[in-house]
Amino acid sequence: MKFVITFAFFALFSQTLAVQAPVEHHVEIVRQDADITPENYKYGFETSDGTQHDEEGQLKNVGTDDEAIVVKGSYKYVGDDGVTYEVSYTADENGFQPVGEHLPQA
Repeated sequence: MKFVITFAFFALFSQTLAVQAPVEHHVEIVRQDADITPENYKYGFETSDGTQHDEEGQLKNVGTDDEAIVVKGSYKYVGDDGVTYEVSYTADENGFQPVGEHLPQA
């Protein structure tokens, strides 16, 4: 009897998961750029679902003990709620510093 109840529970549970499985959609890359050199880089891409990311980095204080990379960029995407979220950022010796209307302010 326990086997029948357990089997029925798993059958019902698996049907529930099958109904709630997300629908997958096909996304294509519509733009992709890259330019990389020893002291800097720049790249970006955009997909058919509205996602976009662009970034550039540059090595500063080359050849010194303070050598570091400074990165600036931005990305945007459409959330599950249909809203387009945009973030611009800088990453350097002060850490990652994102800015976006939807992000909390310090």
